Amino acid sequence: MIGVYDAHNGEYFTLRAALMWTINDFPAYGNLSGCVVKGYKACPICGDDTPSHRRQRAAFNGKPEYGIPPEPLTEKKCCIWLKMKSIFFDLEYWKYLPVRHALDVMHIEKNVCDSIIGTLLEIPGKNKDGIAARLDLLNMGSKLICNPVWRRRTRLPPGPWNLSRAEKREVPEGYSSNIKNLVSLQDSRLLGLKSHDCHTLMQQLLPVAIRSVLEKPARYAITRLCFFFNAICAKTVDVSKLDKLEEDVVVTLCLLEKYFPPSFFDIMVHLVVHLVREVRLCGPVYFRWMYPFERYMKVLKGYVQNRTRPEGCIAERYIAEEAVEFCTQHLSDVSTVGVPSSQKMGVSKPLSGCTVSVVDQDLLNQAHLYVLENTEEVLPYIEQHMIHIKTAYPKFRKRTKWLQDKHNSTFIQWLRFKVQSELEEDNNGVSENLRWLAAGPNMAVPLYRSYLIKGIKFNIKAQDDVRTTQNSGVYLLAQTMQVASAKDKNPILSNMGFYGVIQEIWDLDYQKFTIPVFRCDWIDSSGLVVDELGFTLVDLSKIGHRNDQFVLASQVKQIFFVDDPMHRGWSVVLSMPNREYNDVIGDEVLGDVIIECEPFTRGMPNVDTFDELVLATKQSVQKILDPD
Repeated sequence: MIGVYDAHNGEYFTLRAALMWTINDFPAYGNLSGCVVKGYKACPICGDDTPSHRRQRAAFNGKPEYGIPPEPLTEKKCCIWLKMKSIFFDLEYWKYLPVRHALDVMHIEKNVCDSIIGTLLEIPGKNKDGIAARLDLLNMGSKLICNPVWRRRTRLPPGPWNLSRAEKREVPEGYSSNIKNLVSLQDSRLLGLKSHDCHTLMQQLLPVAIRSVLEKPARYAITRLCFFFNAICAKTVDVSKLDKLEEDVVVTLCLLEKYFPPSFFDIMVHLVVHLVREVRLCGPVYFRWMYPFERYMKVLKGYVQNRTRPEGCIAERYIAEEAVEFCTQHLSDVSTVGVPSSQKMGVSKPLSGCTVSVVDQDLLNQAHLYVLENTEEVLPYIEQHMIHIKTAYPKFRKRTKWLQDKHNSTFIQWLRFKVQSELEEDNNGVSENLRWLAAGPNMAVPLYRSYLIKGIKFNIKAQDDVRTTQNSGVYLLAQTMQVASAKDKNPILSNMGFYGVIQEIWDLDYQKFTIPVFRCDWIDSSGLVVDELGFTLVDLSKIGHRNDQFVLASQVKQIFFVDDPMHRGWSVVLSMPNREYNDVIGDEVLGDVIIECEPFTRGMPNVDTFDELVLATKQSVQKILDPD
């Protein structure tokens, strides 16, 4: 509580602060809340009803389970159950809060990912399988085929969660080049995974990497869990779908129980059940996870120059940076030296040297026509030109495709003469931009290998071939004409997604300004399928749309392709979480907090109909993927 001056009303008022919840990892959760977070009653939300899979022999006896889920502790019951009350209870409203300490999704996701990767690859220290886990199964009478074989040496038969030696090597190689330094192929291990590495693996790469390994039911259960984390970390939350999402994650954990040993289900896996509840009560998870705090801790560690006086170093460096930032506010319009520009500016500029080339006239007209059709000032002239064509060719006025082809072949020349005639009139209203657009671009076109578009780096395919990163994949959602057959003379307009690879980056020169465009190889519709789990598969060798290769650089969204380990020659499409640079964000750190991965599918397939769905979809997809 502090007195603050209101400059608008010219008076003082009392400013009060309220503590909504604390944000911390799970061990700190126990220290701050007074709850026991270890042992058989480690869940602070379930309390005494915390299920312990390792001791519930009846739950693994092969009989149906009709028990109901435990109710979360109410505010009053939680106060009674606590062994120790923290200082936060001095706040008069604290005991009425439904969520006092938020579960950290960052650490939960990392620990679950470590458990899955460690069990699949049998990484020492992270493997949930072993002789003790197999003895648990023997004691419970469950998964008899996994019981230890007692001979001269105790042998553990492979379980549904085990990978062969060849599969262990296949999984890391199919991940991504940016984490190749973390992969040890000699002993089939992933080393030094950080929280963000696990975030990317869990939500993007792991579902792709296991597509050709494991048994189908076990693979399906892991994929469902990855889909859940993808949905729970979304920037926007549809409240109406939370109940269904909560039901899905319960079913997912039940599926995992069918194929993984009981030792896999530690407290971190159990806490996944409660994440939807906290989203319902507290909102999106990116406001409550520890990514910003972990990153800021790294910044504070960088302040320390004298390790014997760390607090003093942090305080002095913080004051110095605060003073510099205050001064830069008065120099916001000045070009500074040595200070990086704000990413919110959304600067677009070339990142490589250019090669000036005189391009083919047909290709230049194709690029110029696309620029014209996507310029707002030109839209009225497009309507006039279509009316002109229908008047000149009345017997073709109902043939939409013929009219569009005629428009594409004659519009550039027609617009040039139209604008020239208007410029000869007084008060013509022709803008400077429209004048130079109608005149057309220079035939000598600068070609770049790399370009920055609104803070996002794009490369041509030839540049990606010599690098370990991939920045040449693009996706475009556009309204286009769709025909039922080659003889269809009246196509319909509808939105359609296009996947492509950048082959060239052109910077069209219109004398007074330049417009960057991408010349892409677009995937033909015959090389595009969506499988039963929502993965978009493309065949990069099937190129189509040769007469419409260009796209404005500002229109595309960056994607990347991962080789499909299940079908040779096909690739899985993964999306990049592009930032919205036009949005005004007061704090740039917020852009680093929102780590959202595009989902493969908008929902999880129904478990009851999964086998039928897989069979029907697989038969249709298989004909396309393997025509022979």
